[in-house]
Amino acid sequence: MTLTEPEPRTAVATHCPYCALQCGMSVTAGGGAGAEVAPRQFPTNAGGLCQKGWTAGSLLTSPARLTTPLVRLDGELRPASWDAALGLIAGKLTEIQARHGKDAAAVFGGGGLTNEKSYLLGKFARVALGTSQVDYNGRFCMSSAAAAGNRAFGLDRGLPFPLTDLADADVVLLVGANPAETMPPLVKHLEQARSLGGLIVADPRRTPTAARANLHLTPSPGKDLALALGILHALVTEIGVDQSYIDERTRGFSAVWRIASRWWPERAERVTGVSAADQCTVAAKLANARNAYILTARGAEQHATGVDTVSAWINLALALGLPGKPGSGFGCLTGQGNGQGGREHGQKADQLPGYRKIDDPAAREHVARVWGVDPAEIPGPGRSAYELLDALGTADGPRALLVFGSNPVVSAPHSARIADLMSTVELLVCADLVLSETSALADVVLPVTQWAEEDGTMTNLEGRVLLRKRAFDPPPGVRTDLDVLAGLATRLGQPAERFPTDAETVFAELCAASKGGVADYSGISYDRLRAGEALYWPVPEATHPGTPRMFLDRFAHPDGKARFVPVEYTGPAEPPDTEFPLQATTGRVLQHYQSGAQTRLVDELTEAVPEAFVEVHPDTAARAGLADGDWARIASRRGETIARVRCVPSMGIDLVFLPFHFPGAQRANLLTNPALDPTSGMPEFKVCAVKLSIVDGA
Repeated sequence: MTLTEPEPRTAVATHCPYCALQCGMSVTAGGGAGAEVAPRQFPTNAGGLCQKGWTAGSLLTSPARLTTPLVRLDGELRPASWDAALGLIAGKLTEIQARHGKDAAAVFGGGGLTNEKSYLLGKFARVALGTSQVDYNGRFCMSSAAAAGNRAFGLDRGLPFPLTDLADADVVLLVGANPAETMPPLVKHLEQARSLGGLIVADPRRTPTAARANLHLTPSPGKDLALALGILHALVTEIGVDQSYIDERTRGFSAVWRIASRWWPERAERVTGVSAADQCTVAAKLANARNAYILTARGAEQHATGVDTVSAWINLALALGLPGKPGSGFGCLTGQGNGQGGREHGQKADQLPGYRKIDDPAAREHVARVWGVDPAEIPGPGRSAYELLDALGTADGPRALLVFGSNPVVSAPHSARIADLMSTVELLVCADLVLSETSALADVVLPVTQWAEEDGTMTNLEGRVLLRKRAFDPPPGVRTDLDVLAGLATRLGQPAERFPTDAETVFAELCAASKGGVADYSGISYDRLRAGEALYWPVPEATHPGTPRMFLDRFAHPDGKARFVPVEYTGPAEPPDTEFPLQATTGRVLQHYQSGAQTRLVDELTEAVPEAFVEVHPDTAARAGLADGDWARIASRRGETIARVRCVPSMGIDLVFLPFHFPGAQRANLLTNPALDPTSGMPEFKVCAVKLSIVDGA
């Protein structure tokens, strides 16, 4: 008998499918075995992976994968051919728009989609459908930070410097950030600051990140803006600002100081609960540091005043002279895998590719020329994400919704209402990997490829554009999102060449559309990325090396100066009262990601955290008749959820915490407040008034 040599196994260098660190990993393909992943050296993760990254390979062979289109017949989702499914969708869209107008069709995207998908999705909405009703779940993630960055610096790039710069910092202030759970490999970049006594965390909870800090500030939820004002007051009155920087590189400090002058630290202490002494300590540490950074994340941003809150921390950073200074700076920690690129190329209601404003005539002219359409045919701004979802099925709202890469039934605030509205539309279509909670409501479900089954680019939290390479063939019957959009577009009467299906071809068009824009990718190519070049946008020419550090010479406003923005403290949109005496805040845990649709399919992760829980102080639990391990009912004005009690002595007595990864009756977003920031459209996820009680019969 002759033995044959085993089929060789090839390791493909790629990136993790989860957060915006986009950790470097290798995926092993071939040999007939299942997918295996291993960390590789890359600046953001330096050879490490978190538990989610280590287990990401199991998603590729999950038995829950969808492999055939599903169409709802007699109330049930049943297998159908691709031709039948796409034909049904195109026919219904045409019929609905003929009866109700172009804006009767809506598109909802995701911050995990590749740049190519984000770009083509926005183009599809505006050209193939002619609708203004397009937005994405990144509105729930980075929109407040983006708006604050735009008005202060003239543009938004989450980190305007490489993440590795943090490793040389003496002081790092993290506001509402918990990277030890949400992006663990980042923590190693904070070790020098920690060793020098300069790691400061502002968070209402003693998170794993806060537990590592040299100083933990515990402001009440929704009161970070008052804390920033108190620290700025201490800086001005006790230490002094960087006056030469303020004079030379900024505008508007006096208007900011008129507000901050009324926020002496003792007043801020009464509002926030953070001692005046700690506020003064933070001001001194930041002012005396050789290199210092202030970084915000969702805890500061997911509020009805999120833009102003981020602006308050930017004001502090500008007073210290940090932005645009080598070795120091201000930044925001982007959450979703392509949270940066996803908001740059047109799936956001008010934007065109290159981070252009959709109501700018010059922007419309440029993009229309690339698309081969009349600028007048491009619709104007549409509704922001929650407003779009909240309008579904209403008299002037969308009657059809196409969802790509998102699960709003779990992730949207006031999620019971959103699920009800989705159930009433005339057509709900989901392109998905698995039957998520949103897909389960759909009229048509389209099975699409995932991360290691397709080529595409991502833009990580530093603004670095990365090539995520195909390692596996997708299962038979599964198509890429680009194929789906092209198939629908041609059935809606578009020429085939207008919607290419090859990712590299789409990227080249994206680069042309972005040329001259704020986020200029026009000098980037797949060849440069394959060659391993580290390309941070803007990259305006094929020979340009990229821009890893922004603002070193000037900011992006026409005069080159940053703007102080005066902001007033108003507090949470829904304070506690006698009926709902507690405050609830939400967030992520290490083992799960976003709505959990993917991570809940990984046995190792679900075994670690199988169900929703509520962290609560033992005394607060006891007053509600609850003990550790009991099932609790948590109710707000919008609904109620159930979760397993975890008694945590470090929790504030008026605070509870719930993770938002779980479906059904365990959805944290059954509680959350859809009050929106007037600038960004960000809902107030991070604080709402609730009460605790026993679950009957539990």
